[in-house]
Amino acid sequence: MDNAAQVKRLLRQQAAIASFGSFALRQNDLQKVLMEAARVCADGLSVKFCKVCQYRPDEADLLIVAGYGWNAGVVGHVVSRADASSPQGRAFVTGEPSICNDLRNDSQFKLPSFYAEHGIVSTIDVLIKGALRPFGVLEIDSDKQQDYDGQEVIFLTSFANVLAEAVATSDRTRVLRTAIAQMKLLVEDKDRLLEQKKVLGEELQHRVRNNLQLIYGMLTRQLDDTSDKAGQRGIKAIARRVSTLARVYDHLLGAEMTRTTDFGAYVRSLCANLGEIQASFAKVTLTCDSDVVILDLDVVTALGIIVAELVTNSYDHAFPDGAGAIDVSVRRDVGNGAMASMIIRDNGQGFEVKSGSKRHGLGLVRRLAEQVRGTANVASSGGTIWTVGFPMAETAS
Repeated sequence: MDNAAQVKRLLRQQAAIASFGSFALRQNDLQKVLMEAARVCADGLSVKFCKVCQYRPDEADLLIVAGYGWNAGVVGHVVSRADASSPQGRAFVTGEPSICNDLRNDSQFKLPSFYAEHGIVSTIDVLIKGALRPFGVLEIDSDKQQDYDGQEVIFLTSFANVLAEAVATSDRTRVLRTAIAQMKLLVEDKDRLLEQKKVLGEELQHRVRNNLQLIYGMLTRQLDDTSDKAGQRGIKAIARRVSTLARVYDHLLGAEMTRTTDFGAYVRSLCANLGEIQASFAKVTLTCDSDVVILDLDVVTALGIIVAELVTNSYDHAFPDGAGAIDVSVRRDVGNGAMASMIIRDNGQGFEVKSGSKRHGLGLVRRLAEQVRGTANVASSGGTIWTVGFPMAETAS
């Protein structure tokens, strides 16, 4: 292969990896990710077949869980021992790529019958890594003899690394979905009990608060098991929002059971908690002042998350020298009694707002504001000022 052809092949393979990575980040269904990985790998190396084998520790084998090009009955059914008796087993136990240019001349393997049925001659297997143990093996198969060089191995290994991160992301998403499902069940339970008796509803507030704290603990433990920075940031953000919801219930425990509450009192309590969490920022002051603003609980929850996001963002990014001030205020609109506004400001270094940017919580804050039929605007000059306008309880939905 001449240099021009090699460069073209390399660029095509790099584009395939990048495109698959983007697809995997958007896709929540791991099986679809694995099937797409098999298709893209086969196409990227111009072979007819590819498969993903998952390690099953209880059976000590490798099950084909996804594939491309195979006849019915292979994917989801065929297994091989997780030992050196097969190409994929050898790659799994050694952790090194396994290259077989001609299986017809390799008598050391005990191959399942589907290899012969599909006329497989050449294979490459690479390990798909995992957090505690390898997920499995990625294998390409050709019905024509190949003389594989280092570039094929590099491509397949790089692809397996992207696939490993997709699997890890799926695992983290499953943990978070379990937590969210538990939260939904708790909320449904809360609504049923509130209809039966107020006393039971008051007891439920304690239960929800305690379970939110339990979920927060689950997320914290998951954070300890997550090594990549992006994953840590994501889990920290979810944990912070769960903690904010827990503060809603802390506030409700001292109030009569109703569908509305004083957001001003709640936001003062929330700021006190945020100040305690950020105690390491000894030279950053956090102050909060608020009118009595009665809001629906759903609105309180959304606005509470906004406060937590923006205050935490100021602590994390606004003060490179570690000193400054953050101020949170909630006020009724004097000119329009149906509206109120919340201002979160800091005297930090500010930031440049780029069109369409989702940095510094822009995307989340604006989505939450829209959710409560409000608006969110930011200015950055001599610090950062967020202004969130929202309707009062009688007009909010």
